[in-house]
Amino acid sequence: MSTYPESAARPAFDPTDNRQLATDLALLAEVVTAVRAAGAAVHARFAAPQRLTGLTAVLDALHANDLASLRLLRAPLERLRPRAGWVDDELDRGALPDGEWWITDPVEGNINHVHGMADWSVTATLVRDNQPVLAAVHIPLTGQTYTAVRGGGAHVDGCPLRTSAKTELAAAYVATGQAAPGEDAATFDRIGASYAALLRHALVARVAVPATMQLIQVAAGQLDAFWQYSDVRSGLVAGGLLVAEAGGTVTDTGGRPWRLGSADFLAAAPALHPAVRAALAEVP
Repeated sequence: MSTYPESAARPAFDPTDNRQLATDLALLAEVVTAVRAAGAAVHARFAAPQRLTGLTAVLDALHANDLASLRLLRAPLERLRPRAGWVDDELDRGALPDGEWWITDPVEGNINHVHGMADWSVTATLVRDNQPVLAAVHIPLTGQTYTAVRGGGAHVDGCPLRTSAKTELAAAYVATGQAAPGEDAATFDRIGASYAALLRHALVARVAVPATMQLIQVAAGQLDAFWQYSDVRSGLVAGGLLVAEAGGTVTDTGGRPWRLGSADFLAAAPALHPAVRAALAEVP
């Protein structure tokens, strides 16, 4: 895991206009082409169900999928922004140095893919000075591509996305999940306690992975809120930008502006955000 200076942390969703909006919009089509090509390669490896025999087999399958995707994903993105940095570790955390960075997950939800389940995608996000400014998420099994540009809105296959209009937490469908294997015991305890808290307040609560697949559902108004106790970047930057550009509210669980490096994350329909935050305040 890389270590980056704490001084680099900045708000992920700055209220100021994106001064490079036109440039970012011009990049979008080529980023979409890259995630679709990588997705096709990983789709060709998909079988339902796979028969895995143990941890070594699981890890080998995950690694092979990542390599198949990256062969088609990395080079086009680096050609688009040759001065941008590249984050090699999809489980890396914290703020980045200033400048442009590509944060990708070559198979977001890879664990689902290798177990023959459908919730997986390919993601690419351009981050500028610690703000996600462009994101593309491709879901090969449905053919859908979700995109967002800061200041330019969020879309699925060209159709605008809007978050849920619900106003009552008692009517809400909410979700959480772990960010990575091997989180510490305190994080697992908080996940469990938060799930119990939302079971008491929401209509339905679920625990699932990966984060991005749930965040696109928040952006589309299918889920009403998602929270996570983690700062793994690759699962949050694309979906967080999609939710924000779809009109949702993205903060940490205390209601502060979410940053790369924030200890936790909350994205919700705007009318429900205060109630979800209040429910999470019950968690020790």
